Amino acid sequence: MSAIPSTPPACAADQGSLCERVYRLTQTDWLSRSADELFAHLVVVLLIIVVAVVLRHMVHRAIRRLTSGAGEGRVPALLRPLRDRAVRTLKDAAPLMVERRTQRAQAIGSVLRSFSTMLIYGVAFVLILGEFGVNLAPIIASAGIVGVAIGFGAQNLVRDFLSGIFMMLEDQYGVGDVVDLGEATGTVEAVGLRVTTLRDIAGTVWYVRNGEVLRVGNSSQGYSVAVVDIPVGHSADVDDALEIAERAANAECAEPNIASKVIAPPEMLGVQSVTAEGVLLRLTIKTRPGEQWAVQRAVAAEVKTQLDDAGVPAPFPFAGRPGVAGPGTPAV
Repeated sequence: MSAIPSTPPACAADQGSLCERVYRLTQTDWLSRSADELFAHLVVVLLIIVVAVVLRHMVHRAIRRLTSGAGEGRVPALLRPLRDRAVRTLKDAAPLMVERRTQRAQAIGSVLRSFSTMLIYGVAFVLILGEFGVNLAPIIASAGIVGVAIGFGAQNLVRDFLSGIFMMLEDQYGVGDVVDLGEATGTVEAVGLRVTTLRDIAGTVWYVRNGEVLRVGNSSQGYSVAVVDIPVGHSADVDDALEIAERAANAECAEPNIASKVIAPPEMLGVQSVTAEGVLLRLTIKTRPGEQWAVQRAVAAEVKTQLDDAGVPAPFPFAGRPGVAGPGTPAV
């Protein structure tokens, strides 16, 4: 059975026109008549796609430039306008500081790249649908309803995500910091946009949702302070005890294994409190972030040894326990 030949459209009579060429190739009436319109829409669609791809590439490149430099010892440009509690350059910083700033910059960059991709391609998709005459009003309304439903159903996830972004932007804590997040206290091992992972002193790993963090106590930003409390008996000469303790603290801070952790000489604050057991003296030492506990233990041990050697009386009940002679106190 032979095919019924189609009647050529009027535009096919125009030699060299697009309609004439399409009809000559396809022998299709409707395709020939729509060739000019289809070609115009196709050009616009291709232009939208090209612009979207180029714009995405340029935005991603700009974001990478803003977030690069942490691994080479430079502060990423994206983090420079924000308040930064760490050192200004990374050359003299600890490896953990480099990892912290690198992770922070990469996380922010990843979020910005994902958001820019979704925004650019989403706008391009809507423009393409509009180019083909699709009514966008029902689609936009449906998307709004779905977005509201997802927002109500996943509000905890959204809160965790937003809290993680602001936490990174504000540099509240990072990898290697010793933090108190309320129920969990320990060293931060990983920082994510939804969950922060930290390990406490007993080795337990805690996973804390960023949206559940109401307050943060960070013991490792900028500098730390080692607080050494020194109890002595009521019969001790306070001025002599203060002098001995300060001398012992300075001597211990001069030791090679401690000197590298100290950034300022010990400061003797004096008498902290007077109780029924004795007198409590206090001195403080400014240390590098996270080194306060090691310095505190070393200085406390040295001060205790020097006070015992000098015969400074210990507080009650150690000075008056039967059968045991405290420093400077005769045995009962």
